[in-house]
Amino acid sequence: MTSITQAGPAVSAGPAAPRTRTRRRDTRKLLEILLFVGPALIVFVGFVILPVALAAVYSFFNWNGLGPLERFIGIDNYIRAFGDPLFLKSIGNNFTIAILSLLIQGPLAITVALLLNRKMRGRTIIRAAIFVPYVLSEVIAGLSFKLLLSPRGGLNAFLESIGLGDLAQPWLAQPDTALWVMFGILTWKYLGFAILLMLAGLQGVPEELSEAAAIDGASWWKIQWHITIPLLGPTIRIWAFLSIIGSLQLFDMVWVTTRGGPVGATSTMATYMIQYGQGNPGYGSAVAVILFLISLLIAVLYQRHAMRRDLGTEADTRGDDF
Repeated sequence: MTSITQAGPAVSAGPAAPRTRTRRRDTRKLLEILLFVGPALIVFVGFVILPVALAAVYSFFNWNGLGPLERFIGIDNYIRAFGDPLFLKSIGNNFTIAILSLLIQGPLAITVALLLNRKMRGRTIIRAAIFVPYVLSEVIAGLSFKLLLSPRGGLNAFLESIGLGDLAQPWLAQPDTALWVMFGILTWKYLGFAILLMLAGLQGVPEELSEAAAIDGASWWKIQWHITIPLLGPTIRIWAFLSIIGSLQLFDMVWVTTRGGPVGATSTMATYMIQYGQGNPGYGSAVAVILFLISLLIAVLYQRHAMRRDLGTEADTRGDDF
């Protein structure tokens, strides 16, 4: 006698298979992210985070750069730095240059960029000529101005040749005017970059708006003031950010031209750090940490309050909803 056994209902695999595919896809995505981000993250940690952390450690020691770290002195290096009038003056010089850059270089760059954005003969040559100083090395530019502005330099010789010898003076050797002369050199050096940045931003301004305003009878200056410059806002804010951070970290042009003199008139935080921190790395590290924290604080505050619309942060998105 043969018995027949009926097969039961088929057992469904359920949601296990989709979950497995999802897990594999997530794992593959994570590996891709690690593959692309990993090398850059290692370089960032090795060349940015680690040096800052080591400088912070060194700043708490009286260390000459040789041998082990044994003489722990706490925050004495920081107290010494903030008790030094020359360091406080260096901080003031950095902020003075940053403010002057925003008040003078910014409007000047916008004005020149607006003029160069118009159709004119020789516009390409003028643009290239304005950008040439930025291409030059800081060392070459600094040495050139050091020779040009010396008491027996080319500028004084030129003034004497045209009968204005009374105006001749040691331009970089007078404490009252040295910082202004240095700012003039910095303006000559970096104005071309600001103009180039503004010109790039102007290419994104729709011409239809200007043409419509012109048809309605608006003058060229009114069009620039009410249409072009407001639309140039993101570019202006990015340039201002770069200008502020560059002013706080200013070193090469000042070091080559005046080495922070005369009598600290052109000293900056970076030149002070090199001048007084080379023989005492512990103290130099404290100055470097102060410079880093000031730059970081200003960068965070600026991006949080001035560039939040340009960066499109989540907080800004929430703010737009209200």
